[in-house]
Amino acid sequence: MKNTDYILNKNEITLLGKSLRQIEQKLLKQSQDEGKTRLWFQGEEPYFDIFLEFYYDEISWFQFTLRGKSLSWDKKRPELQTGTTNELSINDASFYAASKTIDNDTQTDWEFIYLVKSIIQTKTEDPVFAKALKLFS
Repeated sequence: MKNTDYILNKNEITLLGKSLRQIEQKLLKQSQDEGKTRLWFQGEEPYFDIFLEFYYDEISWFQFTLRGKSLSWDKKRPELQTGTTNELSINDASFYAASKTIDNDTQTDWEFIYLVKSIIQTKTEDPVFAKALKLFS
């Protein structure tokens, strides 16, 4: 069955992009490795997050989650990987918001990738998002 929770119109995509705010660095565990920096952006909608890790000025890891879906990229394996999070599993008694798990999809969800790209395109005036957009090339 096709999930339509993330098929959005242009206005909804724009609103999601505008809602993204960077979370204070002190709330993120920072790597002790020289040159590594982590950034966290959160949208107004629950379960809407973007995490990026930079090694100096280049993205080394990226994760986007929205409505129980995820998209990730890792420089060690440079391909876009879609998946499903446990964030919408209300029957999980052990669930704790900071302990999100992701199950990778067996088939790439291209519709979700295009949605993520559309949301990131609304923020390309920010250099961080302009770099993230290059992951979709």
